[in-house]
Amino acid sequence: MKELGKVLATFSATKESSGLPRPKVKELNLIKDFGIENDKFAGKKLDQTVMIVGLKSYEIALEEGINLEFGSLGENILLNFDPHDLEVGTRLIIGEAIIEITQICTVCNHLSVFDKNLPQLLKAHRGLYCKIIKSGFVSKDMEAKIKDKND
Repeated sequence: MKELGKVLATFSATKESSGLPRPKVKELNLIKDFGIENDKFAGKKLDQTVMIVGLKSYEIALEEGINLEFGSLGENILLNFDPHDLEVGTRLIIGEAIIEITQICTVCNHLSVFDKNLPQLLKAHRGLYCKIIKSGFVSKDMEAKIKDKND
């Protein structure tokens, strides 16, 4: 296994919340074949149940004068490394949980509520969708590692 970095924060879209930024939560309970416990998107598109974003996405926005609160990109897990350097199909281990990158998140115009240029600015760094391979809890400061094919 190769260490990549750490979880900076976790967020979940509860049934009571709507829109962005997503509310920060102490931990996420990732449940295989379901999604994130108490998340309003759980049980829907299983290949898109978890969205990961790296700090770099926020840095790109800040370089253009757009100061975003964490959770604004719709992520569930904010990482201190750039997950966009990883390929679709890569599996990450965070604690007991294992997630697999399934696709690059497409730019959505919801981000224009923060700045009209943001969707275009982050078109290659909006985030990555993942499916849950193994259930487990994810919280701040947990290490994220790449799961090797041999592990």
